[in-house]
Amino acid sequence: MKHISILALQGSTMTSLDGTYQLFSRINDFLKYKGESPFYKIEIVGGAEEILLNGGLYKIQVHRRIDEIKKTGLIVIPIICGDFEMMIKANTPFVQWIKEQYHYGAEIACLCVGSFFLASTGLLDGKKCATHWASKNEFQVLFPHIEVLEGSIITDERGIYTSGGTYSYLNLLLHIIEKHLGREMSVLASKMFEIDIERKSQNQFAIFMGQKRHNDAEVLKAQEFIENNPEQKLAIKEVCLRFGVGRRTFERRFKKATGNSFIEYMQRVKVESVKKELETGHKTINELIFEVGYNDINAFRKIFKKYVGISPIDYRNKYKVQYFPG
Repeated sequence: MKHISILALQGSTMTSLDGTYQLFSRINDFLKYKGESPFYKIEIVGGAEEILLNGGLYKIQVHRRIDEIKKTGLIVIPIICGDFEMMIKANTPFVQWIKEQYHYGAEIACLCVGSFFLASTGLLDGKKCATHWASKNEFQVLFPHIEVLEGSIITDERGIYTSGGTYSYLNLLLHIIEKHLGREMSVLASKMFEIDIERKSQNQFAIFMGQKRHNDAEVLKAQEFIENNPEQKLAIKEVCLRFGVGRRTFERRFKKATGNSFIEYMQRVKVESVKKELETGHKTINELIFEVGYNDINAFRKIFKKYVGISPIDYRNKYKVQYFPG
């Protein structure tokens, strides 16, 4: 039997604690229906016997305190909300226990922005990580030495799993169940909980928000100029002349500050502009492509799919405002 410790951290969301507990519990039920023994022993573990969540809106009673758990098989770090640096400090008492358990063979499953706390333990050093697309920039400011796999739903490296996107933690749990009990059990869980087991990317959900938490004034001005003029065909030499910087130096500074090359940044801004129009407007896709400065329609379609994961027509079909009779 594999012991699971779901950590009730300060700032934990009730949905991630209970959702994890329910999903693993149902796996045991499925096994019982098949006449087999339960595989998981699931406990919610905290620093005290009662934990307040969501500013006191919820109060949960943990199964055991962390100091009572000498050995566990899987640690689940839930989604945490609030100021991440404050949450990291508030949960410092868990750090040494987590590191010791990992050293003795425990796996760690980190849900969404729980990655901020996991990164603070040092256990993500030298590993790749997923996190929510909206928190990627802040994560990289705090932990510049950790590589974030942009758009990824799941990472799986040396017994540490991370997930990106709030409810995509369910996909991570299916992945772990498949590793423990096989594909058939994972598929059964996906059907019973109606989770899209094939979802592999956050890209179609992401809104591009350029990294602006840096101190390079010229780069920031260039970012704002690009974002305010998505229809313009901008050449890097024009921008360099506008802001009085040399091209080679500017390209290096732009990449360092934003995490994107100048060309990538401009492409992302244009793609984001088209996405908004696809959601609400009535112009044809070709018209929208021309309006953001592209004459080569096929080239833009490839760029769009590169960053969004689906074609412009599929994006429109999925996200355009629908009107229903009645």
